[in-house]
Amino acid sequence: MSFYSAIFYVLAIVTVIATFLAITRRHALHAIVYLIISLIGTALLFYLLGAPFLALLEVIIYAGAIMVLFIFIIMMIQIRSSSPTRGAALKQWLPAIVLCGIAFSLAAAMVLADPATPVPLTPAMAGPREFGHFVFQQYWFPVEIASFLLFIALVGALYLGRGEEKSPAKQTEKAP
Repeated sequence: MSFYSAIFYVLAIVTVIATFLAITRRHALHAIVYLIISLIGTALLFYLLGAPFLALLEVIIYAGAIMVLFIFIIMMIQIRSSSPTRGAALKQWLPAIVLCGIAFSLAAAMVLADPATPVPLTPAMAGPREFGHFVFQQYWFPVEIASFLLFIALVGALYLGRGEEKSPAKQTEKAP
């Protein structure tokens, strides 16, 4: 097994574990942190397979913009949880710290690796122009559907986050 194959398998395991932890967390902010780790692992896989532009898009759009949007939605909904003790907080964040450490050490290993190391994987080079032509000529409709679904999710979160307001008529009926 070559160096890059080992990195590929470790990154795949980190991504799968982070995704599993993201869907099993009760606290929404913890789920977002694990999802960010999963998206960064996916971006590193894109980079490893020879698509640095797609890796950059993965980090900027998904791990950056969309996750910040989710954090703002959580802040607007004002989800409150009990504050855990210091030991419990460390226990909750330990998997995230370990997965981040593994992912970032592998990213450093890929960047600092010897350029003369033979790569057994055939890279699929995708530049911005080719990616744009591919997405907007062949898959423009699914991209528009995905953006519309994200918009609907944002509207739903805003609707849920606005809270219930009491009308003046209901307040006067309850007063003695």
